[in-house]
Amino acid sequence: MSGSYLERALDYIERHLTEAPTTEEVARAAGVTEEQLRTALLLIAGMTPSRYIRERRLSAAASDLMAGASVTEVAFRYGYGSVEGFSRAFRSWCGTLPSDVARLGSHMRSPLHIAIDVKGGHLMEYRIVEKGEFRLAGVAARVPMQFEGENPAIAELARSITEVQRAEMHRLMDTEPRRVVNASWNPDTNFQEEAGELTHLIGVPTTARAAREGLALVEVPALTWAVFPNDGPHPETMQQTTARIYAEWLAEVPYELDGFRMLSFSDVRDDGTAYSEIWVPVRRKA
Repeated sequence: MSGSYLERALDYIERHLTEAPTTEEVARAAGVTEEQLRTALLLIAGMTPSRYIRERRLSAAASDLMAGASVTEVAFRYGYGSVEGFSRAFRSWCGTLPSDVARLGSHMRSPLHIAIDVKGGHLMEYRIVEKGEFRLAGVAARVPMQFEGENPAIAELARSITEVQRAEMHRLMDTEPRRVVNASWNPDTNFQEEAGELTHLIGVPTTARAAREGLALVEVPALTWAVFPNDGPHPETMQQTTARIYAEWLAEVPYELDGFRMLSFSDVRDDGTAYSEIWVPVRRKA
């Protein structure tokens, strides 16, 4: 199939809107894992595949209603077992009963549709790093998953670091990337519903096998890492780079993600710009 996997995924959803496709079915049609599809859509659209499918179906239903279809016709077209069930879901989505759509017309919520514009042939700057096992030493906590804006729990975790802990992290930092990094992993199983928590660590890479001052020590196995440098306004440039990794880069290279794990750091300047690096574990496609 041609196009990026995100384009293939969205095209599959569009062609099967009335069938309520599952995340598993969409990922299979796009030729990627559910985790890769979920992470990419979160970065590009700020929502999980299951939420996008649900809202896109309701948006399409709204368009049908505005075109003159009856509530009963639309409810059964999109697989709802009853008009009442469809009406509840529709009102929860947009605050309006489907029977009022024709009257409200242009005052309805705007239709939902995502277009992925992938610029073929424009490879991103990156390098591949083969790195043996190491550890991350730092402060860690389970934090609520949040896909847009600053996560208050992570900001609070950063504020909790004491000067003594900072000194200990500086002492332990002895392997690349030699920076204070952010790392997230181990999301709850209901990650696909944008609920639950994941583990977030702020710390340093180290080869040490012990850490003082109450710092957590987390094992990281030997992995191949794709490293993406970027420089520009912070945090927009790093966020755009992260999105492009999933929307463009993975569609162009012989690599795939090797687990749900990512490291990043940013050296922020006084003018609001920053040099950042994003480290993503990858493996060669079979």
